[in-house]
Amino acid sequence: MPSTELLVAFFATTAIFAYIPGPAMLYAAAQTMARGRWSGLMAALGIHLGGYVHVFAAAVGLSVLFHAVPVLYMAVKLVGALYLVWLGVSLFRAKAQGDVVLPGIQPKSARRAFFESVAVEVLNPKTAIFFMAFLPQFIDASAAFPVWVQFVVLGTIVNLMFSSADIVCVVLAGAVIARLRQSSRPQRLMRRAGGAVLVGLGVHVALQKS
Repeated sequence: MPSTELLVAFFATTAIFAYIPGPAMLYAAAQTMARGRWSGLMAALGIHLGGYVHVFAAAVGLSVLFHAVPVLYMAVKLVGALYLVWLGVSLFRAKAQGDVVLPGIQPKSARRAFFESVAVEVLNPKTAIFFMAFLPQFIDASAAFPVWVQFVVLGTIVNLMFSSADIVCVVLAGAVIARLRQSSRPQRLMRRAGGAVLVGLGVHVALQKS
Protein backbone atom coordinates (compact mmCIF):
# COMPACT_ATOMS: atom_id res chain seq x y z
CA MET A 1 0.00 0.00 0.00
CA PRO A 2 1.06 3.66 -0.25
CA SER A 3 3.47 5.12 2.28
CA THR A 4 2.31 6.52 5.62
CA GLU A 5 2.84 10.09 4.43
CA LEU A 6 0.74 9.46 1.35
CA LEU A 7 -2.02 7.84 3.40
CA VAL A 8 -2.13 10.80 5.81
CA ALA A 9 -2.50 13.15 2.86
CA PHE A 10 -5.18 10.88 1.42
CA PHE A 11 -7.30 10.86 4.59
CA ALA A 12 -6.93 14.61 5.13
CA THR A 13 -7.87 15.45 1.54
CA THR A 14 -10.77 12.99 1.53
CA ALA A 15 -12.18 14.46 4.74
CA ILE A 16 -12.07 17.95 3.26
CA PHE A 17 -13.84 16.84 0.09
CA ALA A 18 -16.39 14.79 2.05
CA TYR A 19 -17.54 17.51 4.42
CA ILE A 20 -17.74 20.35 1.91
CA PRO A 21 -21.49 20.56 1.13
CA GLY A 22 -22.15 18.97 -2.23
CA PRO A 23 -24.94 17.44 -4.33
CA ALA A 24 -25.07 14.14 -2.43
CA MET A 25 -25.44 15.87 0.94
CA LEU A 26 -28.12 18.18 -0.43
CA TYR A 27 -29.92 15.26 -2.03
CA ALA A 28 -29.99 13.28 1.23
CA ALA A 29 -31.20 16.37 3.08
CA ALA A 30 -33.91 16.92 0.48
CA GLN A 31 -35.18 13.36 0.90
CA THR A 32 -35.20 13.86 4.68
CA MET A 33 -37.14 17.10 4.38
CA ALA A 34 -39.67 15.57 2.02
CA ARG A 35 -40.14 12.08 3.46
CA GLY A 36 -38.65 11.91 6.95
CA ARG A 37 -35.39 10.90 8.60
CA TRP A 38 -35.64 7.19 7.81
CA SER A 39 -36.09 7.92 4.12
CA GLY A 40 -33.11 10.26 4.32
CA LEU A 41 -30.98 7.51 5.82
CA MET A 42 -32.14 5.10 3.11
CA ALA A 43 -31.23 7.74 0.54
CA ALA A 44 -27.75 8.01 2.06
CA LEU A 45 -27.43 4.23 1.90
CA GLY A 46 -28.53 4.23 -1.74
CA ILE A 47 -25.96 6.89 -2.59
CA HIS A 48 -23.32 4.87 -0.76
CA LEU A 49 -24.06 1.64 -2.63
CA GLY A 50 -24.31 3.48 -5.93
CA GLY A 51 -20.88 4.92 -5.27
CA TYR A 52 -19.36 1.44 -5.38
CA VAL A 53 -20.34 1.21 -9.04
CA HIS A 54 -17.96 4.09 -9.70
CA VAL A 55 -15.29 2.68 -7.39
CA PHE A 56 -15.13 -0.58 -9.33
CA ALA A 57 -15.50 1.25 -12.64
CA ALA A 58 -12.46 3.34 -11.76
CA ALA A 59 -10.60 0.18 -10.77
CA VAL A 60 -11.06 -1.33 -14.21
CA GLY A 61 -10.62 1.92 -16.10
CA LEU A 62 -14.21 2.32 -17.26
CA SER A 63 -14.40 5.98 -16.34
CA VAL A 64 -11.66 6.65 -18.93
CA LEU A 65 -14.47 6.20 -21.43
CA PHE A 66 -16.09 9.41 -20.20
CA HIS A 67 -12.90 11.29 -21.03
CA ALA A 68 -12.48 9.60 -24.41
CA VAL A 69 -16.11 9.90 -25.53
CA PRO A 70 -17.51 13.32 -24.52
CA VAL A 71 -20.86 12.56 -26.16
CA LEU A 72 -21.37 9.60 -23.83
CA TYR A 73 -20.38 11.74 -20.86
CA MET A 74 -22.93 14.40 -21.80
CA ALA A 75 -25.63 11.81 -22.39
CA VAL A 76 -25.20 10.18 -18.98
CA LYS A 77 -24.97 13.57 -17.29
CA LEU A 78 -28.20 14.79 -18.89
CA VAL A 79 -30.03 11.57 -18.03
CA GLY A 80 -29.00 11.97 -14.40
CA ALA A 81 -29.98 15.65 -14.39
CA LEU A 82 -33.41 14.91 -15.87
CA TYR A 83 -33.95 12.20 -13.29
CA LEU A 84 -33.21 14.64 -10.47
CA VAL A 85 -35.63 17.19 -11.92
CA TRP A 86 -38.30 14.50 -12.26
CA LEU A 87 -37.84 13.49 -8.61
CA GLY A 88 -38.09 17.12 -7.53
CA VAL A 89 -41.27 17.74 -9.53
CA SER A 90 -42.83 14.57 -8.12
CA LEU A 91 -42.25 15.90 -4.61
CA PHE A 92 -43.95 19.16 -5.54
CA ARG A 93 -46.96 17.25 -6.82
CA ALA A 94 -47.11 14.74 -3.96
CA LYS A 95 -50.11 14.97 -1.67
CA ALA A 96 -49.64 15.42 2.05
CA GLN A 97 -49.74 12.26 4.14
CA GLY A 98 -52.00 13.93 6.70
CA ASP A 99 -53.33 17.26 7.87
CA VAL A 100 -51.45 17.32 11.15
CA VAL A 101 -48.11 15.56 11.01
CA LEU A 102 -45.20 15.22 8.69
CA PRO A 103 -44.87 12.01 6.66
CA GLY A 104 -44.10 9.13 8.99
CA ILE A 105 -41.42 6.50 8.70
CA GLN A 106 -43.10 4.45 6.01
CA PRO A 107 -41.34 1.39 4.53
CA LYS A 108 -42.70 2.12 1.05
CA SER A 109 -41.39 5.69 1.11
CA ALA A 110 -38.02 4.58 2.46
CA ARG A 111 -37.65 1.86 -0.17
CA ARG A 112 -38.49 4.35 -2.87
CA ALA A 113 -35.91 6.81 -1.56
CA PHE A 114 -33.32 4.02 -1.50
CA PHE A 115 -33.82 2.88 -5.09
CA GLU A 116 -34.10 6.43 -6.40
CA SER A 117 -30.82 7.31 -4.69
CA VAL A 118 -28.99 4.32 -6.14
CA ALA A 119 -30.14 5.36 -9.62
CA VAL A 120 -29.16 9.00 -9.08
CA GLU A 121 -25.65 8.07 -7.94
CA VAL A 122 -25.06 5.49 -10.68
CA LEU A 123 -26.18 8.03 -13.31
CA ASN A 124 -23.79 10.68 -12.00
CA PRO A 125 -20.72 10.78 -14.27
CA LYS A 126 -19.15 13.43 -12.04
CA THR A 127 -18.64 10.73 -9.41
CA ALA A 128 -16.89 8.51 -11.95
CA ILE A 129 -14.62 11.37 -13.03
CA PHE A 130 -13.88 12.25 -9.40
CA PHE A 131 -12.73 8.74 -8.53
CA MET A 132 -10.68 8.45 -11.71
CA ALA A 133 -9.00 11.83 -11.11
CA PHE A 134 -8.58 11.64 -7.33
CA LEU A 135 -7.56 8.07 -6.54
CA PRO A 136 -4.53 7.83 -8.88
CA GLN A 137 -2.85 10.58 -6.85
CA PHE A 138 -2.50 8.09 -3.98
CA ILE A 139 -1.74 4.90 -5.90
CA ASP A 140 1.76 3.43 -5.54
CA ALA A 141 2.58 1.33 -8.60
CA SER A 142 5.56 -0.20 -6.76
CA ALA A 143 3.50 -1.36 -3.80
CA ALA A 144 2.98 -5.05 -3.03
CA PHE A 145 -0.73 -4.87 -3.80
CA PRO A 146 -1.88 -4.62 -7.44
CA VAL A 147 -3.03 -1.22 -8.62
CA TRP A 148 -6.66 -2.33 -9.00
CA VAL A 149 -6.71 -3.55 -5.38
CA GLN A 150 -5.41 -0.18 -4.22
CA PHE A 151 -8.16 1.49 -6.25
CA VAL A 152 -10.83 -0.63 -4.58
CA VAL A 153 -9.48 -0.15 -1.05
CA LEU A 154 -8.96 3.60 -1.33
CA GLY A 155 -12.24 4.04 -3.21
CA THR A 156 -14.11 2.21 -0.46
CA ILE A 157 -12.57 4.48 2.17
CA VAL A 158 -13.58 7.56 0.17
CA ASN A 159 -17.11 6.24 -0.25
CA LEU A 160 -17.45 5.51 3.47
CA MET A 161 -16.22 8.96 4.43
CA PHE A 162 -18.55 10.70 1.99
CA SER A 163 -21.45 8.64 3.34
CA SER A 164 -20.62 9.67 6.90
CA ALA A 165 -21.04 13.29 5.80
CA ASP A 166 -24.37 12.45 4.16
CA ILE A 167 -25.59 10.84 7.39
CA VAL A 168 -24.60 13.90 9.42
CA CYS A 169 -26.58 16.03 6.96
CA VAL A 170 -29.62 13.73 7.30
CA VAL A 171 -29.49 13.87 11.11
CA LEU A 172 -29.31 17.68 11.08
CA ALA A 173 -32.20 17.93 8.61
CA GLY A 174 -34.17 15.43 10.70
CA ALA A 175 -33.64 17.54 13.81
CA VAL A 176 -35.12 20.53 12.02
CA ILE A 177 -38.25 18.78 10.76
CA ALA A 178 -38.80 17.05 14.12
CA ARG A 179 -39.74 20.48 15.49
CA LEU A 180 -42.37 20.94 12.80
CA ARG A 181 -44.39 17.74 13.21
CA GLN A 182 -47.48 19.41 14.64
CA SER A 183 -48.22 21.70 11.70
CA SER A 184 -49.46 20.83 8.21
CA ARG A 185 -48.22 24.07 6.66
CA PRO A 186 -44.53 23.44 7.50
CA GLN A 187 -45.06 19.92 6.17
CA ARG A 188 -46.03 21.30 2.78
CA LEU A 189 -43.24 23.85 2.85
CA MET A 190 -40.58 21.27 3.71
CA ARG A 191 -41.81 18.89 1.02
CA ARG A 192 -41.71 21.69 -1.53
CA ALA A 193 -38.29 22.79 -0.28
CA GLY A 194 -37.01 19.25 -0.79
CA GLY A 195 -38.47 19.22 -4.29
CA ALA A 196 -36.89 22.60 -5.05
CA VAL A 197 -33.47 21.32 -3.98
CA LEU A 198 -33.75 18.30 -6.28
CA VAL A 199 -34.91 20.39 -9.24
CA GLY A 200 -32.10 22.87 -8.60
CA LEU A 201 -29.51 20.09 -8.46
CA GLY A 202 -30.82 18.66 -11.73
CA VAL A 203 -30.69 22.01 -13.50
CA HIS A 204 -27.21 22.69 -12.10
CA VAL A 205 -25.88 19.35 -13.37
CA ALA A 206 -27.50 19.85 -16.78
CA LEU A 207 -26.03 23.32 -17.24
CA GLN A 208 -22.49 22.51 -16.09
CA LYS A 209 -19.96 22.81 -18.87
CA SER A 210 -17.83 19.91 -17.62
